[in-house]
Amino acid sequence: MKVLVTGGAGFIGSHLTERLVAAGHEVLVLDDMSSGRKANLEAAIATGRCRCVVGDIRDRAAVEAACDGREWVFHLAGRADIVPSIENPVTYFEVNVTGTLNVLEAARHHGVRRFIYAASSSCYGIATTFPTPETAPVQPEYPYALTKAQGEELVLHWAQLYGMPAVSLRLFNVFGPRARTSGSYGAVFGVFLGQRSRGLPLTIVGDGEQTRDFTYVTDVAAAFEAAAESSLTRRVFNVGSGGHYSVNHLANLLGGPRETIPKRPGEPDCTFADTTAIRRDLGWTPAVSFEEGVARMVEELPEWRSAPAWTPDTIADATKSWFRYLGSK
Repeated sequence: MKVLVTGGAGFIGSHLTERLVAAGHEVLVLDDMSSGRKANLEAAIATGRCRCVVGDIRDRAAVEAACDGREWVFHLAGRADIVPSIENPVTYFEVNVTGTLNVLEAARHHGVRRFIYAASSSCYGIATTFPTPETAPVQPEYPYALTKAQGEELVLHWAQLYGMPAVSLRLFNVFGPRARTSGSYGAVFGVFLGQRSRGLPLTIVGDGEQTRDFTYVTDVAAAFEAAAESSLTRRVFNVGSGGHYSVNHLANLLGGPRETIPKRPGEPDCTFADTTAIRRDLGWTPAVSFEEGVARMVEELPEWRSAPAWTPDTIADATKSWFRYLGSK
């Protein structure tokens, strides 16, 4: 297939691109490089079956050109993280909602055969049912979650109205090599591995007993491919590991000293995907255990020295908006 991967130079996108290239597809990556890196695509480009174009999904002309002649579109481009979305909601709306609209319209104009959207499990907010099914209420807590949910609504509506053959995958807590190491305060793996690589204490939020459905990135890439190869449309699937693991368990696997920082408002105590539907309807099952995935990341520990050296003080400063707005609810 001739494939477009938006955000394909990023963390998840680059692993998906490698998988598609290995399967013999011809891949065009469109990425604005705001968080992606050309280095993530070196192996894929070296095969001669991958090409990367620097462009922004807010640029309709760039998106139209990228979709021309493509049969599958994987839409992973977007802005992530909680705090920047609180501080810059307009940018998040422009990229995650209007950008998604641009990609959908270009895909429709060029008659793509499959459209797969990277949605977020943050749409569930603070869930009350575990494992959480796709039928759980959508109740986002902050603009990142809201805009990703709105992007999903667009995808499903285009599938309903225009017959766009589309599937949305709600991703749970993806981890693995090439996770972003720079920029704003983000996911626990980037924080912990940056600290661990320098011998700093791991900053445990609250009592550390909160659990997350950590899903290894190559398994997530396999879920995207399975969705594209299926004939299903207008469907939403959770993508999770089948388990959930405490932050304390992760800290134990990484080792080293630790210290406690305050629990944050608007964060769930548990994320845990019900993956019944994707296992049944797409035949997808995760292959990499949590412990194996952590071990693989520890092997690359020296690379994490480029990550910010987060301390309780710098975290408190970076998350002021988080407490100000979510703490007032």
